[in-house]
Amino acid sequence: MSEATPLRLLLVVAVALVDTDGRVLLAQRPPGKQLAGLWEFPGGKVEPGERPEATLIRELAEELGIVVEEPCLAPLTFASHAYPDFHLLMPLYICRRWEGTPRSMEGQALKWVRPGGLRDMPMPPADAPLIPFLVDLLGA
Repeated sequence: MSEATPLRLLLVVAVALVDTDGRVLLAQRPPGKQLAGLWEFPGGKVEPGERPEATLIRELAEELGIVVEEPCLAPLTFASHAYPDFHLLMPLYICRRWEGTPRSMEGQALKWVRPGGLRDMPMPPADAPLIPFLVDLLGA
C-alpha cells in the first residue's frame, strides 16, 4: 500500500480489568475471527456517535456479563497501530470496580494474568505495547 492511499481509521476501545489480587483479565480471540487464538484486553469497536466509555460499558455487559459504571473507567494510555488494511487507534482504560463476576458470554476463553505474565501471552501487535504501562502501574 503506498503512502498516497490513506488507511481506514478504526477506533476500538479496550479495558484492563484488574481484580483484587492485581491480575488483569484477558480474552482469547475465537476461531474464525481475525487474529484468532491471540489474547487481548476486553473491549470492542466504537460505534458511530458512541463515546468510548459507553462502548466499554456495553461491550463488558455483552461479552463478560458485568456491569461497569463510567466513573470506574480511568483512561491509562492508547495504542496506534497500522495493520495492512486499516489503522487501529485503541484507548486503554483501567477498571478495578464492577458488579458481577466476569464470565464468557460469547464462548471466548478468559484468563486472569499477573501484569508481568502479560509479556508471555501471545497478543495482537496493537495490544503488546500496552503491557509496559500496566506493569508500571500495577507492578510485575
